[in-house]
Amino acid sequence: MTKKKAIVLLSGGLDSSTVLYYALDRGYAVQALVFDYGQRHRKEIMAARAVARAAGASLEVVKISLPWKGSSLLDLKTHVPVSGVKKGGIPSTYVPARNIIFLSFAASFAEAVGARVIFIGANALDYSGYPDCRPAFFKAFQKALDQGLKAGVEHHGVRIETPLLKLSKAQIIALGLRLGVPYEKTWSCYQGGAQPCGVCDSCRLRAKGFTEIYAG
Repeated sequence: MTKKKAIVLLSGGLDSSTVLYYALDRGYAVQALVFDYGQRHRKEIMAARAVARAAGASLEVVKISLPWKGSSLLDLKTHVPVSGVKKGGIPSTYVPARNIIFLSFAASFAEAVGARVIFIGANALDYSGYPDCRPAFFKAFQKALDQGLKAGVEHHGVRIETPLLKLSKAQIIALGLRLGVPYEKTWSCYQGGAQPCGVCDSCRLRAKGFTEIYAG
Protein backbone atom coordinates (compact mmCIF):
# COMPACT_ATOMS: atom_id res chain seq x y z
CA MET A 1 0.00 0.00 0.00
CA THR A 2 1.36 3.40 -1.02
CA LYS A 3 1.79 5.80 1.86
CA LYS A 4 0.17 9.23 1.84
CA LYS A 5 2.67 11.99 1.16
CA ALA A 6 3.27 14.94 3.45
CA ILE A 7 5.59 17.94 3.51
CA VAL A 8 7.10 18.80 6.89
CA LEU A 9 8.64 22.22 7.46
CA LEU A 10 11.79 21.32 9.36
CA SER A 11 14.06 23.91 10.95
CA GLY A 12 16.11 21.55 13.09
CA GLY A 13 14.55 22.91 16.26
CA LEU A 14 12.59 21.20 18.97
CA ASP A 15 9.09 21.87 17.64
CA SER A 16 9.63 21.07 13.97
CA SER A 17 11.56 17.89 14.84
CA THR A 18 8.65 16.76 17.00
CA VAL A 19 6.27 17.39 14.10
CA LEU A 20 8.49 15.37 11.75
CA TYR A 21 8.25 12.35 14.04
CA TYR A 22 4.54 13.00 14.57
CA ALA A 23 3.91 12.84 10.81
CA LEU A 24 5.98 9.68 10.45
CA ASP A 25 4.13 8.08 13.36
CA ARG A 26 0.88 8.69 11.49
CA GLY A 27 2.12 6.75 8.52
CA TYR A 28 3.01 9.55 6.12
CA ALA A 29 5.78 9.35 3.57
CA VAL A 30 7.52 12.57 4.57
CA GLN A 31 9.45 15.08 2.52
CA ALA A 32 11.21 17.45 4.93
CA LEU A 33 11.66 20.99 3.66
CA VAL A 34 14.43 23.13 5.15
CA PHE A 35 15.16 26.79 4.40
CA ASP A 36 18.54 28.46 4.27
CA TYR A 37 17.37 32.07 4.31
CA GLY A 38 20.45 33.84 5.64
CA GLN A 39 19.63 33.27 9.30
CA ARG A 40 22.41 33.93 11.78
CA HIS A 41 21.70 30.56 13.42
CA ARG A 42 22.53 28.53 10.31
CA LYS A 43 23.63 25.74 12.62
CA GLU A 44 19.95 24.75 12.68
CA ILE A 45 20.31 23.56 9.07
CA MET A 46 22.95 21.05 10.19
CA ALA A 47 20.60 19.99 12.98
CA ALA A 48 17.76 19.53 10.50
CA ARG A 49 19.93 17.26 8.37
CA ALA A 50 20.86 15.20 11.43
CA VAL A 51 17.24 14.87 12.59
CA ALA A 52 15.99 13.93 9.12
CA ARG A 53 18.77 11.36 8.77
CA ALA A 54 17.90 9.84 12.16
CA ALA A 55 14.22 9.68 11.15
CA GLY A 56 14.97 8.18 7.74
CA ALA A 57 13.15 11.06 6.04
CA SER A 58 14.15 12.64 2.74
CA LEU A 59 15.19 16.26 2.96
CA GLU A 60 15.20 19.20 0.57
CA VAL A 61 17.14 22.36 1.44
CA VAL A 62 15.95 25.51 -0.31
CA LYS A 63 18.20 28.57 -0.32
CA ILE A 64 16.39 31.89 -0.52
CA SER A 65 17.51 35.48 -0.03
CA LEU A 66 15.83 38.16 2.06
CA PRO A 67 18.25 41.05 1.39
CA TRP A 68 15.97 43.64 3.02
CA LYS A 69 16.52 41.86 6.36
CA GLY A 70 14.08 43.40 8.91
CA SER A 71 14.96 40.97 11.71
CA SER A 72 17.73 40.45 14.23
CA LEU A 73 17.95 36.88 12.89
CA LEU A 74 19.00 38.29 9.52
CA ASP A 75 20.86 41.49 10.38
CA LEU A 76 24.12 40.88 12.23
CA LYS A 77 24.27 44.59 13.10
CA THR A 78 21.34 44.16 15.48
CA HIS A 79 21.23 42.18 18.70
CA VAL A 80 19.08 39.18 19.54
CA PRO A 81 17.01 39.99 22.68
CA VAL A 82 18.26 38.26 25.82
CA SER A 83 16.07 39.86 28.50
CA GLY A 84 13.45 37.11 28.56
CA VAL A 85 10.20 36.25 26.81
CA LYS A 86 7.73 39.13 26.99
CA LYS A 87 4.07 38.66 26.18
CA GLY A 88 2.19 41.32 24.27
CA GLY A 89 4.98 42.48 21.99
CA ILE A 90 6.64 41.27 18.82
CA PRO A 91 10.39 40.76 19.32
CA SER A 92 13.10 41.74 16.86
CA THR A 93 13.60 38.05 16.04
CA TYR A 94 10.36 38.15 14.05
CA VAL A 95 11.21 37.64 10.36
CA PRO A 96 8.72 39.56 8.18
CA ALA A 97 6.23 37.13 6.57
CA ARG A 98 8.45 34.11 7.26
CA ASN A 99 5.65 31.57 7.67
CA ILE A 100 3.82 33.01 4.68
CA ILE A 101 6.97 32.51 2.60
CA PHE A 102 7.72 29.05 3.98
CA LEU A 103 4.16 27.78 3.61
CA SER A 104 3.97 29.13 0.06
CA PHE A 105 7.07 27.15 -0.90
CA ALA A 106 5.69 24.11 0.92
CA ALA A 107 2.35 24.40 -0.90
CA SER A 108 4.12 24.54 -4.26
CA PHE A 109 6.25 21.54 -3.31
CA ALA A 110 3.20 19.63 -2.06
CA GLU A 111 1.18 20.24 -5.19
CA ALA A 112 4.10 19.29 -7.42
CA VAL A 113 4.72 15.93 -5.71
CA GLY A 114 1.11 15.08 -4.92
CA ALA A 115 1.25 15.61 -1.15
CA ARG A 116 -2.02 16.52 0.51
CA VAL A 117 -0.70 17.72 3.86
CA ILE A 118 1.81 20.28 5.12
CA PHE A 119 2.92 19.90 8.73
CA ILE A 120 4.33 22.90 10.57
CA GLY A 121 5.49 23.04 14.19
CA ALA A 122 3.95 26.39 15.07
CA ASN A 123 2.97 26.98 18.67
CA ALA A 124 0.67 29.67 20.08
CA LEU A 125 1.19 29.05 23.82
CA ASP A 126 4.89 29.04 24.68
CA TYR A 127 6.13 31.29 21.89
CA SER A 128 7.67 34.72 21.36
CA GLY A 129 4.60 36.57 20.08
CA TYR A 130 5.00 36.09 16.32
CA PRO A 131 1.77 36.99 14.47
CA ASP A 132 2.24 34.17 11.95
CA CYS A 133 2.07 31.54 14.70
CA ARG A 134 -1.53 32.28 15.67
CA PRO A 135 -4.54 30.07 14.87
CA ALA A 136 -6.20 32.94 12.98
CA PHE A 137 -3.24 33.13 10.60
CA PHE A 138 -3.34 29.44 9.71
CA LYS A 139 -7.10 29.54 9.22
CA ALA A 140 -6.73 32.48 6.82
CA PHE A 141 -3.80 30.91 4.96
CA GLN A 142 -5.73 27.67 4.54
CA LYS A 143 -8.48 29.64 2.80
CA ALA A 144 -5.88 31.16 0.50
CA LEU A 145 -4.56 27.72 -0.44
CA ASP A 146 -8.08 26.43 -1.06
CA GLN A 147 -8.65 29.26 -3.51
CA GLY A 148 -5.21 29.61 -5.04
CA LEU A 149 -4.10 26.05 -5.80
CA LYS A 150 -5.17 23.85 -8.68
CA ALA A 151 -5.60 21.07 -6.13
CA GLY A 152 -7.89 23.28 -4.10
CA VAL A 153 -10.08 24.21 -7.04
CA GLU A 154 -10.37 20.53 -7.92
CA HIS A 155 -11.46 19.80 -4.33
CA HIS A 156 -8.51 17.67 -3.27
CA GLY A 157 -6.50 20.50 -1.83
CA VAL A 158 -3.45 20.77 0.40
CA ARG A 159 -4.23 20.88 4.12
CA ILE A 160 -2.11 22.67 6.73
CA GLU A 161 -1.70 20.66 9.93
CA THR A 162 -0.54 22.38 13.15
CA PRO A 163 -0.58 19.58 15.77
CA LEU A 164 1.47 21.55 18.31
CA LEU A 165 -0.42 24.81 18.04
CA LYS A 166 -2.18 24.65 21.41
CA LEU A 167 0.38 22.63 23.36
CA SER A 168 2.79 23.98 25.97
CA LYS A 169 6.49 23.45 25.41
CA ALA A 170 6.48 20.76 28.10
CA GLN A 171 3.60 18.97 26.38
CA ILE A 172 5.46 19.12 23.07
CA ILE A 173 8.57 17.61 24.64
CA ALA A 174 6.52 14.89 26.32
CA LEU A 175 4.99 14.02 22.95
CA GLY A 176 8.40 13.97 21.31
CA LEU A 177 9.88 11.73 23.97
CA ARG A 178 7.08 9.23 23.39
CA LEU A 179 7.81 9.33 19.66
CA GLY A 180 11.56 8.95 20.10
CA VAL A 181 12.64 12.38 18.88
CA PRO A 182 16.43 12.71 19.24
CA TYR A 183 16.34 16.09 20.97
CA GLU A 184 20.09 15.96 21.49
CA LYS A 185 20.45 16.49 17.72
CA THR A 186 18.15 19.56 17.64
CA TRP A 187 19.19 23.21 17.78
CA SER A 188 17.01 25.98 19.21
CA CYS A 189 19.36 28.91 19.92
CA TYR A 190 18.91 32.08 17.86
CA GLN A 191 22.60 32.94 18.15
CA GLY A 192 25.11 31.51 15.74
CA GLY A 193 27.62 30.33 18.31
CA ALA A 194 29.21 26.95 18.84
CA GLN A 195 27.07 26.37 21.94
CA PRO A 196 23.53 27.53 22.82
CA CYS A 197 23.58 30.96 24.50
CA GLY A 198 20.98 29.97 27.09
CA VAL A 199 19.44 33.45 27.29
CA CYS A 200 17.65 34.14 23.98
CA ASP A 201 13.88 33.58 23.84
CA SER A 202 14.23 30.25 22.09
CA CYS A 203 16.79 28.92 24.59
CA ARG A 204 14.66 30.09 27.52
CA LEU A 205 11.50 28.44 26.17
CA ARG A 206 13.35 25.19 25.50
CA ALA A 207 14.83 25.16 29.00
CA LYS A 208 11.44 25.98 30.53
CA GLY A 209 9.86 23.02 28.77
CA PHE A 210 12.49 20.51 29.88
CA THR A 211 12.45 21.89 33.42
CA GLU A 212 8.70 21.42 33.64
CA ILE A 213 8.98 17.88 32.26
CA TYR A 214 11.59 16.73 34.74
CA ALA A 215 10.24 18.75 37.67
CA GLY A 216 6.84 17.12 37.22
